[in-house]
Amino acid sequence: MAGTLQVYCYSRCSTCRRAIAWLGEHGLDHNMTDITTHPPSKELLQSAIDQLGGRKPLFNTSGQSYRALGAAAVKAMSDAEALDALAADGRLIKRPFAVCADGAVLMGFKPQEWADRLLVN
Repeated sequence: MAGTLQVYCYSRCSTCRRAIAWLGEHGLDHNMTDITTHPPSKELLQSAIDQLGGRKPLFNTSGQSYRALGAAAVKAMSDAEALDALAADGRLIKRPFAVCADGAVLMGFKPQEWADRLLVN
């Protein structure tokens, strides 16, 4: 992979820690951003929605912020409202949220998916 991977993560998230360790083990350059203090921009989130075919994969459905809102409230949101909510509260976003140099998005940490996308054979 050419370029640096931008990884939005949360230091207390075990999945994020596993992803960062995996990147280190494979010698992949990456920049980390705390998703709770600096969530991805609306533009970046919209790009992820477009790539993933909808907003549902972006939501961290097991997180406290999501549970506080409630699944029904999230489902009732318009796309614009959902985008605003995600951009305002990084804890609503499934993590890690990684953006490749070419703009491709990786949601969550699935080692095989990351290997297929990031490792040059």
